[in-house]
Amino acid sequence: MRLLRALAAAALAVLALTGCSTATAQRAVPPLPRTERDRDDLIDTAQQVLVDRCLARQGLTLQNAAAPQDRSVADPPDRSVADQPDRRLQGALFGRSRPELSVTLATGYTVTAHTDGCLAAAERDLYGDQRLWFRTRVVVNNLRAEAQQRMKRDPDYRAATARWTRCVTPAHGPRPGRPDPAVSTRCARESGLARLRARLEPSLLARVRAERHGQLTTYRQLRTRALRRAADLYAERTVQVTLKKGSDPS
Repeated sequence: MRLLRALAAAALAVLALTGCSTATAQRAVPPLPRTERDRDDLIDTAQQVLVDRCLARQGLTLQNAAAPQDRSVADPPDRSVADQPDRRLQGALFGRSRPELSVTLATGYTVTAHTDGCLAAAERDLYGDQRLWFRTRVVVNNLRAEAQQRMKRDPDYRAATARWTRCVTPAHGPRPGRPDPAVSTRCARESGLARLRARLEPSLLARVRAERHGQLTTYRQLRTRALRRAADLYAERTVQVTLKKGSDPS
């Protein structure tokens, strides 16, 4: 909320300096937020605006999914009829076809996404190239997981993991699925696993980031584009609200 108020104040201040409003008032783009958290909030807010507009064009809103059911009547004989509004909303939001986008990570996991639906349309508006953004975002968001996967293949790490397993396993019985946290912490220290992880993970992550330098650069470029588009979108909405609430144009 602080971010939204700051952006509104910046846009309104510029409008005040430019004189009387007109129906074709020039949009004032506020400066981009300084912190990563505030930048994430700005992009998320813009994406929500774009999704809401997309759904509205189809006569839908996100409130449709949470609409309370009438408990005073019995369930209809055909449950598919009752589910139609929600299914229509889900299809409009996430896409109706099979996922067209797919990325298999170095960890072995495969991530998929749709190119239809309002969420995909919002990403195209913000990032320009949804396919490129999807591939880049998935890889960048899993760099730490990739580093951890490499760490698990390290011989010293595997030996320390084996010592940790023996440590948390009771003398008479199988190893518990979830060892007691205090026991797990003690064994990680005594087995050397904690010390080895603290040494290996940062260096492996740095190596992975170096290998993915091109994708990291693309990620930052696309995110900067989304930030500027989000700021412009917010300024546009602020001007529209100001014109509606202000006096007659002069």
